[in-house]
Amino acid sequence: MRRRLGSVRARASLGATLVVAVALVAAGAAVLLALESSLSGQAGAQADRAAREVAAELAAGHAYDRLSLDDEDRPVQVVTEDGTLVAATEGLERISGTGTDAVRPAPGAARATAQAGQAAPTPDDDDDADVGGDGSADGGGDASSVPRPGEIGEDTAFRDGSATVDGDTADYRFASVSVETDDRGALAVHAGAPLSSEHSAVGTALTVMLIGFPLLLAVVAGVTWLVTRRALRPVEGIRREMAAITASADLARRVPEPDTHDEVARLARTTNETLTALQTAVERQRRFVADASHELRSPIASLRTQLEVGAAHPELLDVPGAVEDTVRLQDLAADLLLLARLDAGERPADARVDLAALVREATAQRTGVGVDAEPVEVAGSRGNLGRVLANLLDNARRHAREEVTVSVRRENGPDGRWALVAVADDGDGVPEADRERVFERFVRLDAARTRDEGGAGLGLAIARDVAERHGGTLTVRQAPAGGALFELRLPAA
Repeated sequence: MRRRLGSVRARASLGATLVVAVALVAAGAAVLLALESSLSGQAGAQADRAAREVAAELAAGHAYDRLSLDDEDRPVQVVTEDGTLVAATEGLERISGTGTDAVRPAPGAARATAQAGQAAPTPDDDDDADVGGDGSADGGGDASSVPRPGEIGEDTAFRDGSATVDGDTADYRFASVSVETDDRGALAVHAGAPLSSEHSAVGTALTVMLIGFPLLLAVVAGVTWLVTRRALRPVEGIRREMAAITASADLARRVPEPDTHDEVARLARTTNETLTALQTAVERQRRFVADASHELRSPIASLRTQLEVGAAHPELLDVPGAVEDTVRLQDLAADLLLLARLDAGERPADARVDLAALVREATAQRTGVGVDAEPVEVAGSRGNLGRVLANLLDNARRHAREEVTVSVRRENGPDGRWALVAVADDGDGVPEADRERVFERFVRLDAARTRDEGGAGLGLAIARDVAERHGGTLTVRQAPAGGALFELRLPAA
């Protein structure tokens, strides 16, 4: 189970399902709330209309027993100011939510209310009302602030409750309005509209959601699973091919590249590029090991032969030759160690090096070398840069006819400031077709350049690698005198 949940398909399907589930729950809750609010508003409008119909009948002077209170779906109460129930729907057995729990008018309540209303003075009784000269009632009050008989209140109060009519209990939305009558004073009418349609609609919608949402989530999960599976099928092909390459160690194989332009196709192309670079590096390493073994075999064999001859015939021991082979072996080991460090990604030190001073130091013990150097500093390893200059000078000296020239100057180009070191000889030069090959490891050109005595073909390769590690370049072209011109460019400090 853990392994399945650890797959991309399972996580994508689960994530999509959870997102859709949250969205559906939020949308469902909003729909239910909106539906409930709408239906509750409709029930409130019906209750308000019913309450105002009864209030209109009361304002018109209808007796309590002649009011329209026989609708079983519309429980109605008529209550006086002191909370006395004076009229109610026939068959009303229980009610809550109106503020008056009584369901039967109190005995004599209707008659007492009518008598009180008849005894009360009205604005039409000119003989009983003492009206001032300004048309206001005695006492100086504002007549417009006193409710006039027959007036129905503009405000409606809504409450939710329940009622039992003829044995049927249901939930209702109650509306309460006030009315001022001529003979019975202020009355309150409470009328209810059933909420059964609201409950039914909300229940139906909730049932549909409880059934439909899981089905929809199952569909989302299944579709996401299938789509993700189809999208990741090329990735699985890449994984299988990489596993086969790892098992067989055949770096010539390549993973399949989908005929698309998406991320998976770019992944396949990048993987193949990585395999190509890895194959090149491995082949280069194999050639390096083979060439190094070959180069090491000669001085070791020569040194062994001389030592064996010296052991048998001490008078025949060639000490200078043994020393020469030992030095040659030592230099080759040092070159191989430096190349190994460069291949491992060793970064140069971040010290300031004056190339002019370094060139003068490198040429101090060499004859036939002309120097034209202006001070310019670069950042890097003094030892490695000195090794580059020594290799270039040794290479130029071996192939020059008479003279080697070294110049150092500063260059300002569009890509920044550079320090340029040029080493030129007056030899035969390097053919254009071989100007990149000379920087390969263990490469020694034919003809004049094969006169190297003890050279393993690593000097120029080391020089270029060091230059690149310092952010620079090392190239070769024809010198003005006809020989080879090696140019080392490094970023100026």
